[in-house]
Amino acid sequence: MERRLLFDKSISDLVKERKSVRTYDEGKYISEEIINRLNSYIDNLQGPFQAKVRFKIIKTKESATKRGFGTYGVIKGADTYIGAVVEKGYMALENLGYEMEELILYATSLGLGTCWMGGTFNKSGFAKAMEVRENEIFTIITPIGYKSEEVRIVDKLFSKGKGDRRKEWVELFFLKDFFTPLDKDSDIGEMNEVFENLRLSPSALNKQPWRVVLDGKKVHFFKVGKQSQAEKDTHLDLSEVDMGIALCHFNLTCKEKGIEGSFVREILKLDGVPKNVEYLITWVKK
Repeated sequence: MERRLLFDKSISDLVKERKSVRTYDEGKYISEEIINRLNSYIDNLQGPFQAKVRFKIIKTKESATKRGFGTYGVIKGADTYIGAVVEKGYMALENLGYEMEELILYATSLGLGTCWMGGTFNKSGFAKAMEVRENEIFTIITPIGYKSEEVRIVDKLFSKGKGDRRKEWVELFFLKDFFTPLDKDSDIGEMNEVFENLRLSPSALNKQPWRVVLDGKKVHFFKVGKQSQAEKDTHLDLSEVDMGIALCHFNLTCKEKGIEGSFVREILKLDGVPKNVEYLITWVKK
């Protein structure tokens, strides 16, 4: 089947090209043309779930004070950010993660650097700029700009950590149940590239909370780490954002390869599901 590119480059190329950029070239500005292209793409973003995501490009240098836009030294040289909020509801954070990652991949195709940020920024300052409403959740931003040649200590610390490492296939992917792991040499045909791009998805602290079971024409997604209802009511689970990122890599690769399918919630019973793993959603091939 002929591949239909969603961007100027293939999803696989963009997934490999996208790296977290924490130090930006202060002398290289984003043109209005690029900003307009980003806004146009934002206007047409649509994740697989109903929760409405709202984005805003924030130019901090145009603010009367930059004190409210701090990132505690993690980011240097960036004066433009993209903030994202999502309406509370079913699969809200997953839809936020999905749409934000698609936008980040598009920004990558435009030559821009980005960095997922879920905690190391002054939330009150950015929340004010985002004009967060009562029914919205605000937890994610990314700087955008051009990578600097400067290498700071913070860059080295993150690069020496787990930032670029990924788990092996046998830790993440399974066939029909949790007793049969898949390895990279498994014969799963057209889904091989899809699963590899899924494996390469970024996540907070690189925890990769997804576990995936291939079951014929169905792909079941599970999340590591259960929360009680009380915990869900009082604490945001950022691993839900990570799940949305993984679903984005999976679904965009499928679309580019011409593999049609949709996400559904099933009443699912599989053998060997670990105690700390819970079912999230199923993708069904048409």
